[in-house]
Amino acid sequence: MHFKSYVTAALYGLPALAQAVPSPSSSRASAPSPSAASSNDHFKSYTIKAENITAKLIPYGARLTSLTVPDRDGNVQDVVVGYDDPIEYLHDSETNRTFFGAVVGRYANRIKNGTFTVDGKTYHVPENEHDGVDTLHGGFIGYDMRNWTVTAHSESAITFSLLDQGFENFPGDVITHATYSVSTETSPENPKGLPQLTTKLVALALTEKTPIMLANHIYWNLNAFKDSNVLKDTLQLPLSKRYIAGDSILIPNGTISDVDDTYSGSLDFTSPKTIGKDIEKTTGLCGAGCNGYDTCFLVDRPTSNAPDSMITAVRASSDSTGISLDVATNQAAVQIYTCSGQNGSIATKKSQARRNEENGGDAGATTINKYGCFVIETEDWIDGINNPEWGRVPYQVAGPDDGPVVNWATYQFGTI
Repeated sequence: MHFKSYVTAALYGLPALAQAVPSPSSSRASAPSPSAASSNDHFKSYTIKAENITAKLIPYGARLTSLTVPDRDGNVQDVVVGYDDPIEYLHDSETNRTFFGAVVGRYANRIKNGTFTVDGKTYHVPENEHDGVDTLHGGFIGYDMRNWTVTAHSESAITFSLLDQGFENFPGDVITHATYSVSTETSPENPKGLPQLTTKLVALALTEKTPIMLANHIYWNLNAFKDSNVLKDTLQLPLSKRYIAGDSILIPNGTISDVDDTYSGSLDFTSPKTIGKDIEKTTGLCGAGCNGYDTCFLVDRPTSNAPDSMITAVRASSDSTGISLDVATNQAAVQIYTCSGQNGSIATKKSQARRNEENGGDAGATTINKYGCFVIETEDWIDGINNPEWGRVPYQVAGPDDGPVVNWATYQFGTI
């Protein structure tokens, strides 16, 4: 679709979208109550499917709640962390706020001191992390807690849309469309016709220049909780020889470091290795006293590739199920989080335990333990708006004269 036509289509739906979201009058406005939200179908589950892949999603947070693919034995496994009952995501928002499966924004990841400057004007957004030190994933009520509108739905694709009218004191209005689709079609990018999930987050700044950096916040467990954690699962970041160093609360300190000469090489995933192989060497990497990864790895494309070309940035697999995952993205970085903050207080889905038992084993892990999952956020460089020397501001700030901001990723599943 030509850009002009895209804008026309996007703007046509603004009145309806404006009625579908909470009032932006207060940056700390309460999230919708369960009864009100349910009456508006914000927790209605939608299914999209193709051969050997089925996804379930809800409008609350434009959230992926389940994704099933076959393991090496042909058994169907749900490899997404979350809840069976959609209303539990609201409870999660009010308690743990894990961001399970949601779209996060208007600006994903962290903003130092909740401040940024655009064209010489300084803005302040709510600091919702570390007792008011920084902003995480958009503020107290980010996109993960908003009621998106279903604007398109077919057997294999669904689109959610959200009109952000200055939420959380961000400047100007932004409209975002989050499209999820599944396919097993053979293509040059998928020559074997493997089960594939595609996500496209497309945002338009409508009235003012503003930071926009969106991300999917999907928690993965490729062993389907057959194991108590993912430390034996394999991870590769073939293009990530550098990462953004942070302080004790994961705010960038301005340094771009090499993965092979810090933390005893524990961040070097350029060749495949198990997630747990060097995790004991990471003390302090994911925050003060923390072992694990919560790290923004840079995706350095070959010079022959365009800076926003689709390229495979992440490969992962589980020896327990044989399920493999290849993630391609047009983004310049991936944040990898190994669930070091989980402590077994959240139960796994009963449907996942039931599948494990039906497949001839035990229930597996019934709680989400420390290192019991991992997150892959395809996004731009963390807090790039406050580090202009990195040259990422043109990719993270958009206005009404600019084209859409697009976060495009594919998740391709196979077996080993």
